[in-house]
Amino acid sequence: MKRRETVILFDLDGTLIDSTEAILESFSAAYGDLGAEAPDAGAIVPMIGIPLGEMFERLGVKRTLVARYVAAYKRRYREISRQKTVLLPGAREAVEEAAEFARLGVVTTKTGRYSIELMEHFGLMSHFEVLVGSEDVKRHKPHPEPVLKALDAMGVSTSAAWMIGDTLMDIRAAHAAGIRPYALTCGYGRKEALEAECKHLAPDAKTAVVNIRSESLL
Repeated sequence: MKRRETVILFDLDGTLIDSTEAILESFSAAYGDLGAEAPDAGAIVPMIGIPLGEMFERLGVKRTLVARYVAAYKRRYREISRQKTVLLPGAREAVEEAAEFARLGVVTTKTGRYSIELMEHFGLMSHFEVLVGSEDVKRHKPHPEPVLKALDAMGVSTSAAWMIGDTLMDIRAAHAAGIRPYALTCGYGRKEALEAECKHLAPDAKTAVVNIRSESLL
């Protein structure tokens, strides 16, 4: 087998990491800093993966105040993200095995610099050639721009590329960019919704990588 013909792009939240605790605490801090009552976790968690500003708008924050909420959120998030984020089961093994046969990148709606810090904290950033974060694009997933930007930075086409993610935004961005999506049921997306739009499903990133590796041998 020729090595590194395959390209795998990973989402982060719900795909490789669980930063729910850090996200919820940062939302609480943002609302507290601005003298407002924070929404319940049940309103926030289903939206994880959506760009931060859009999340605040959907939660009822006036558009003119969104930037202030986002800034307050990021202040707290940067303080606590490494301490209150964990790798999902099998995530480390997924990245390490994927690096044996594929070229890797990250496409996330999280802030890129914080995402890089997290991946460095977990000792995984060296496996990735590129990380495209929220500040790197004008249009976020499900638009294909982040996926295409990652592929362009890697100098590869879409023919042998995969996007592994846990939400419909990941699946739709992959489809729109012309690459193959792999949906995970370990994250924030509903299995039934993912099944309706993606023929490749796995319970975690490690299983997805093993299956992609097997297919690459065909």
